[in-house]
Amino acid sequence: MATKTMKPTDHYTIISADTHAGGSHAQYREYLDHAYLDDFDAWRNRYKNPFKDLRDTSERVRNWDSERRWNDEEHDGVVGEVIFPNTVPPFFPSFVLFAAPPSPEDYEHRLAGIRAHNRWLVDFCAEYPERRAGVGQIFLNDVDDAIDDAKWIKEHNLRGGLLLPNVPPDVYWVKHLYDPYYDPLWEVCQDLEIVVNCHGGTGNPDYGPLPVKDLLYITETGFYSQRPFVHTILGGVFERFPKLRFALTEMGCAWIPQVCAQLDQVINSIRSTKSIGELRYTDEHLMSKTATEYVQQNFWVGASQPRPADAAARDVLGPNRFMWGSDYPHDEGTHPFTTEHLRQVFSETPPDELQLILAGNAARLYDFDLDALAPEADRVGPTVAEIAEPLTQLPDGANQALRRAMS
Repeated sequence: MATKTMKPTDHYTIISADTHAGGSHAQYREYLDHAYLDDFDAWRNRYKNPFKDLRDTSERVRNWDSERRWNDEEHDGVVGEVIFPNTVPPFFPSFVLFAAPPSPEDYEHRLAGIRAHNRWLVDFCAEYPERRAGVGQIFLNDVDDAIDDAKWIKEHNLRGGLLLPNVPPDVYWVKHLYDPYYDPLWEVCQDLEIVVNCHGGTGNPDYGPLPVKDLLYITETGFYSQRPFVHTILGGVFERFPKLRFALTEMGCAWIPQVCAQLDQVINSIRSTKSIGELRYTDEHLMSKTATEYVQQNFWVGASQPRPADAAARDVLGPNRFMWGSDYPHDEGTHPFTTEHLRQVFSETPPDELQLILAGNAARLYDFDLDALAPEADRVGPTVAEIAEPLTQLPDGANQALRRAMS
């Protein structure tokens, strides 16, 4: 579908490269290793969830109720989804993406918690195996455990691959991503063709209890979300593992050209003079490619609710590396105005190229069958003519995604 010439009456197939789901505590209990059930019951009795969308019964069911999810997503024309975690797995201190890596004392129980989530996710994806690609979770505290979980994720057909934890700078008990300690994990992911995903909003340090912490988080989270990108490139990960597939999701991509230009300058300076100012470098710092070349070799971007500047950055990524995401069911996502959002950002994009962005690139990376999705797309997908109509005025009740893209 992505390679044919599309007509105005054709329907786009839309795969969201970024959605979120998770089980309830009651559901996770059914998937937890029995050795931890008593500890789980005690933990659950103490836990108070601070997130409204995970407390409100009418909203939280979007995380696990397939009928509710597809009603919402099909209203937006979405027929396939790559699923990242969203709720609070057993023994987590907070929402899954915001939780820091487990301490050595918490590691055993937290590991049991994400394994319960992964088991739940396998069954959740199996409800619609052609329409869902689940992203399994791992921890990096112990590389052998991480490898075992990566293999389990592959064996149980979680086609979304694995979610790589971002390591905050104040977490001293987990090695940083540039460390060769992880080479055995990268090798397994490369050989088994497991996609490695990093998700935005992660990697921030602990700011402490003062109210300013929320302001610091939202101001600095973009920088910390980007650190895996910089650390893996400069750490030589893609020099050693050139076929490793790495996806950056929900962290925008307008920043990539500028950061690539900065890294390219560093790499080229070391190649030419082995020095930058008074700093001296050796052969161990040399890389065969520039950062831009590594991006075009190894990286994909799942651009959730992209702004025009994010869409423009795909020129650096290459035509087959940019994927669209809705961020369902988060408030900042495009639902229920996905068609309007696409008109707002992509009305001038050639249809064949837009079909790559909306489904073709995600289908290749996460192994979706576009032919299998075609009947659903013909039923609910927006037409080429609909998306080609520019959005000139925000609709009533316009959500965050529409207002941001207009600014």
